[in-house]
Amino acid sequence: MNRRIFGITGWKNSGKTTLTERLVAELVRRGWKVSTVKHAHHHFDIDKPGADSFRHRQAGATEVAIVSGNRWALMHELRGEQEPPLDAILSRLAPCDIVLVEGYKRESHRKIETRRLEAKDRTPLAVGDPNIVAVAADFAIADRSLPVFDLDDAKSIADFIERTTGLVA
Repeated sequence: MNRRIFGITGWKNSGKTTLTERLVAELVRRGWKVSTVKHAHHHFDIDKPGADSFRHRQAGATEVAIVSGNRWALMHELRGEQEPPLDAILSRLAPCDIVLVEGYKRESHRKIETRRLEAKDRTPLAVGDPNIVAVAADFAIADRSLPVFDLDDAKSIADFIERTTGLVA
């Protein structure tokens, strides 16, 4: 399947999640069906101790699906397996117009790099990653070899993503 994928990458506290949230809202407002993949740290959990689904996992289930009239979720315990590659996760998503991928610095899809003055690290990632095709920052960027956007300008960044991924001509 040929999916439209665009990434938002950057160091910790560089504004990735806020920009992803704004881009999802803007692209959905424009009529696109958007999915997201968020790379998290090793010990995240979307479940709560004591919940039935948590108890199922604690008992040893590899996959637990929680289903209601409003949403469903599938949790997969790795139980010693390697973290799946991004492609394996993308292959499990339902059809959509575009997938925004937050994190996954080392993957080869096209990405925008977020930079904030308050970030833990401000070393530019674009220098070593040819898949970074733009920068969004909350401060002036001297190197203009890539398109540079204001970190808060979700509309212009969404325009760029639509053109870059072929959503619009």
